[in-house]
Amino acid sequence: MNTIKNLAIIAHVDHGKTTLIDNLLKQCGIFRENQEVSERIMDSNDLEKERGITILAKPTSIIFNDTRINIIDTPGHADFGGEVERVLSMVDGVILLIDSSEGPMPQTKFVLGKALKQGLRPMVVINKIDKSDARPDDVLNEVFDLFVSLDASSEQLDFPVLYASGRSGWCVNELSEERINLTPLLNKVISHVPSPSVDNSKPFAMLSTLLDSDPYLGRCLIGRVEQGSAKINDSVHALNLSGKVVESGRLTKLLKFEGMKKITVDEVNTGDIVCIAGLSISSVSDTICSTEVSEPIKSTPIDPPTMSINIMVNDSPLAGTEGKKVTSTLIRNRLIAEAETNVAITFSENENKDSFEIGGRGELQLGVLIETMRREGFELTLSRPRVVYKNIDGVKCEPYEEVTIDVDEEFSSIVIDGMNQRKAEMMDMRQSGTDKSRLLFVAPSRGLIGYQSKFLTDTRGTGVINRVFHSYKPFKGEITERRAGALISTGDGKAVAYAIWKLQDRGTMFVKHQTPVYQGMVVGEHSRDNDLEINVLKGKQLTNVRASGSDEAVNLVTPKIMSLEEMMTYINSDELLEVTPINLRLRKKYLDPNERKKYAKASNF
Repeated sequence: MNTIKNLAIIAHVDHGKTTLIDNLLKQCGIFRENQEVSERIMDSNDLEKERGITILAKPTSIIFNDTRINIIDTPGHADFGGEVERVLSMVDGVILLIDSSEGPMPQTKFVLGKALKQGLRPMVVINKIDKSDARPDDVLNEVFDLFVSLDASSEQLDFPVLYASGRSGWCVNELSEERINLTPLLNKVISHVPSPSVDNSKPFAMLSTLLDSDPYLGRCLIGRVEQGSAKINDSVHALNLSGKVVESGRLTKLLKFEGMKKITVDEVNTGDIVCIAGLSISSVSDTICSTEVSEPIKSTPIDPPTMSINIMVNDSPLAGTEGKKVTSTLIRNRLIAEAETNVAITFSENENKDSFEIGGRGELQLGVLIETMRREGFELTLSRPRVVYKNIDGVKCEPYEEVTIDVDEEFSSIVIDGMNQRKAEMMDMRQSGTDKSRLLFVAPSRGLIGYQSKFLTDTRGTGVINRVFHSYKPFKGEITERRAGALISTGDGKAVAYAIWKLQDRGTMFVKHQTPVYQGMVVGEHSRDNDLEINVLKGKQLTNVRASGSDEAVNLVTPKIMSLEEMMTYINSDELLEVTPINLRLRKKYLDPNERKKYAKASNF
């Protein structure tokens, strides 16, 4: 086998990357005929399966016509753009996948821009061509306009176009051709994607791009061999970006990817995407190389975070009752480890080392990190997410996002009104199909925190909102936080159905019968804009007098249940979110009502 092709599949979220790779693997004989194969094989992480999105970039490989094609599946959500930026350095070409009805979306623009900057020549695949509202010709024109707007070179503008249905497992060069299988796509990959230039005369060097762990091998580093070759037991050292030796060791295992498996090999050469074991400290962005190499491979700079949250030790009355990992030392070590492996995450701590600040791309990325920690047994407390400000030429600036909204025409006015309240500027409004409108805004990231749930309510669940980082612009002024007040528990104990029933007309409840509560815990949302302290512990006074029909039936409304990301964006600046492996609780920063009054007075001055 002489030829290697390295490529990544990039696209907006839900445009069909993972499903297409599934069918490529099946058609190339990776699985036995009688083997049971689940959908979206590449999404192996539990959170990926539950949420239906790709979070981590993952490599695989197929053999076609004596050519090894290494394919990297990338996340489509803007919050995980750091993963995409990292892996593009490992490939020589990209497949840009675009939905035949939605066309180019904000994340399409983001990932394509990164690919073009790296000098890669994309192949365009218009996917989901069998949809009833497919508009391939219009989409192709929009794609060409996007390439032009991103200053693509004349070579990059000369991109091949294919039409496909990833779910049905076929691809064609022209819509009039017979729709059989994905062979036309594979043939185009072989003819269009350049092979890596092989030079085994130089000493071995590879850039560590992804980090993996194996129960038998321990810490594994994934990357592309940039030069030379390496064999098992070769001596190597790891260089950080400044050229300092991080550690030295031997290559105990060399592995290549084949379908969903890693295959042990004796030797790797230039252009191979490999997984190596034997080093215990080296991390992402380190250069793994022969001991005679002293210059590190340059790593692609990653866009800095635009949002951050504070993480603290849980100090509520219920602290330590549900989680195993509760100390600041454990939380600190876990966050440092995350920042080492995930280049899109930043870590800092205050002087007392009891509060940690984590920076990321958006609520979803931060939410996935917290949910992962929660499942590992951590207990912690979170602040409200806030944007990262910058001082540019003496002017306070904040991050802005490009927001694309697809909505039924009847809801357009309420969405525009909601975005105006958040200091957004409308850039475009056009028809996008029957009775559908596409709205384009540029809005401060600060104003969009927590807007998702309101948006779904306003559009009755039919609207689709997509966001991607746009730029830093001057500070836009104050934006109103949540308007509704909180219903706050006055005591410790378990909520009682009778008390909840009597208080239902005060607002929306977050707790049900027998839910443990404590003083200062937020148990509901007030129907007015002020906070209200309520007693959800008070049961019905019993007497020895009984009469027919005197007892009223207790009918409880189903409490409002929110996800982790929804709760993170729901809280105000004077509130915190308590996260445990079992429960999520909203609470006031100061549990004692007298302390809350002092804080409120101090903040008014």
